[in-house]
Order: sequence, then structure tokens, then C-alpha cells
Amino acid sequence: MLRYSCCISNRSYAAKQPPLLLRAQHRVSSGRITLCTGGGVAVSSPRLRDLVFVVNPQGANGRTAKEWKKLLPYLRSRLGEDCNICESLTSGPSHAIDITREAIRDGADAVIAVGGDGTLHEVVNGFFWEGKPVGNLNGEASHSVALGLIPLGTGSDFARTFGWKNDPCEAVERIAKGIRSRVDVGVIDQEGRDSRYFINVADVHLSAKAGFYASKYKKFGNLCYVIGALQAFMGHDNRDMRIKVNGGEWETYPQVTALCVGNAKYFGGGMKITPNAVPGNGNLEVVVLQDFKWYDFILKLHKLYNGTHLSVNNVSSRSVQSIEVEEITESGCSIYVQSDGEHLGFLPRKFKVLPGAIDMIS
Repeated sequence: MLRYSCCISNRSYAAKQPPLLLRAQHRVSSGRITLCTGGGVAVSSPRLRDLVFVVNPQGANGRTAKEWKKLLPYLRSRLGEDCNICESLTSGPSHAIDITREAIRDGADAVIAVGGDGTLHEVVNGFFWEGKPVGNLNGEASHSVALGLIPLGTGSDFARTFGWKNDPCEAVERIAKGIRSRVDVGVIDQEGRDSRYFINVADVHLSAKAGFYASKYKKFGNLCYVIGALQAFMGHDNRDMRIKVNGGEWETYPQVTALCVGNAKYFGGGMKITPNAVPGNGNLEVVVLQDFKWYDFILKLHKLYNGTHLSVNNVSSRSVQSIEVEEITESGCSIYVQSDGEHLGFLPRKFKVLPGAIDMIS
């Protein structure tokens, strides 16, 4: 395999077709550019690890692009001797999904998300196609492609569960070591719609609505979560819902303020909402907040951030493999659903876990 430090792909792909291999890619090594066609494969010994870095240049209000450019010289010097380094810049929503699927089909050893939780969310979804892992689309066994992360986004909440800092050099060291661990992935299903996958936290109602509004104010950094929450509170009503856990009987939950399904612990810029979630234990943690008023959030905000809110009245937690959520009575106002900070639509939805679905560079 030819060694290269940069392979830039800014093309878009058909939304409903499994992406084909890149017809041409520019690979750069030590200032030399080689044009590789038909997948860019050339034989060399020893074989180098093929790493695809999916970069969201718009992440963190443009800060991701600036930090990535600063990081590239160190990344090349640290990984260039042992790895083929491919940089793919996203050009819009869902582009990271297509890049990831293409990289997996092209035989990459790892796909690394460079950005925040939104970029990571798309890369995770790129590991799957029509309910199956991309690597298994043809029914053939293939090598396991690892997922990596360089957290350079606004929130970077998934990284917090592992204690990772927003330190790109530290992330490069993890990638260099290449240590892998299996992590679970959550799936969100709705009748008549394609499945969506999440690796961090999915949530329903107030918190999901706050996340929807917060996405419009990313230019203010972490302050966007405060602005989003304030806007979501305007006209908010708690709603009666029912849930079905692990295929059992329906249970009634009155006056639900928010329902969170955690594969990991943090969301909303550092709020430890599902403190007992572990991304590799084969379960999802469900935390339900009921009958909260606006002043409850002000008085108990510190507990939500440090993860001690499970002791608060009207807060419950349980471990599940699957949970179905729907509103009991149609109110005319849709109940928001999001995952990993990305708006997905509205109830009803079913959430379930795929144990050990992805190898994570950790």
C-alpha cells in the first residue's frame, strides 16, 4: 500500500445507494502527490494501517478546521511511518455517513471521527446499512474496522465517559497504540422509517427539544445548550407516556418531562444524565424525569451535572435491552426525539441495544 498523509474527498454521494469505491484519490506524503485510481491500491511491504479521518470543517463554529490544520503536522510525524493517512472533509449533513461506508467497503482499518458528537453520530451510522453492518453486506467475513475519535467539537460528550480530554495530541496517541475494545451501539426504530444508530445518549421530550434549539446557536459554544433549554421551556408541558421494557407489558409514566436512553453517561455539554451507563455492558440506562417545573432545573442543575440526580424525587432509572416509548393521548403537539444531539423526529420510537457492535480505539 502506498504511504500517504492526505487523501481529500469532498464529493457527495447518492443517499440511498451503498457508496462505491472512490475512483480517484489524491494521496500526499512528504510533499509528493500520487494519483491512485480504482481504489488506490498498490502493493508494498510491510502492510501499513489504513486510517480514514472524517473531518467536519464546520464543527464548533469552524474551530474544528483550524485545530485540525494545526494537528496535521504532528499526526503525520507520529503516524506516517506506520499508517496510510486519508483525510476526508465533509461537505454537509449525512456526508460523513457516506464517507464511512465507502471507507469500510474499501478495506480501511479504522475510521476516525474528527469533530463533535454530531460527526461521531454520522460516522457510527456509516458502519451500518439497512439494518446490517456494512462489512457484512455481501455475506462475507471481513476484517473488523475500528472506530476512532479525535474530539474537537462543541460538546464532545461521548469522550467524557472515557475520561478523554479535548486534547487532539492525546487522541493521536490512542490511535497510534491502536488498542481496541468492543462497545455497544443503540438503535432507534420507527415503523416505516430507516433505523438510526447512536453511541452516546438518545432522549425524548424537553431535553430533545432543547437540543433541537441548541443546534441553532452553536456559534455561542457551550452557551448554546443554555439558550436551547430556555427556548424549550417556553410553552413546555409535561406529557403522559407509556413504555414497554424488553418486550414486556406497557407501563404508564405520567407527567414526563424528559426520558433519556444512555449508552454512555453525558449529554448537553457535560450533563451526567445517565450516570450508570457503560458503553460495553450490553445494556442501556433509561432515566426518566417526571413532573419537573422550570425552577426544579435551576435548583437541581448541579445534581444533573454531577450525576447525583437519581436520588431526587420524580427521577427514576433502570437498565434495559430495549424500550418502546409513546404518548398515551394525542395532544396535537409532537414530542421531540434526538440522539447524540441530532434531531430525529418525533414519537413513537423503539430503542434497543446492539451489544459489542463496534470495535473502538480506546
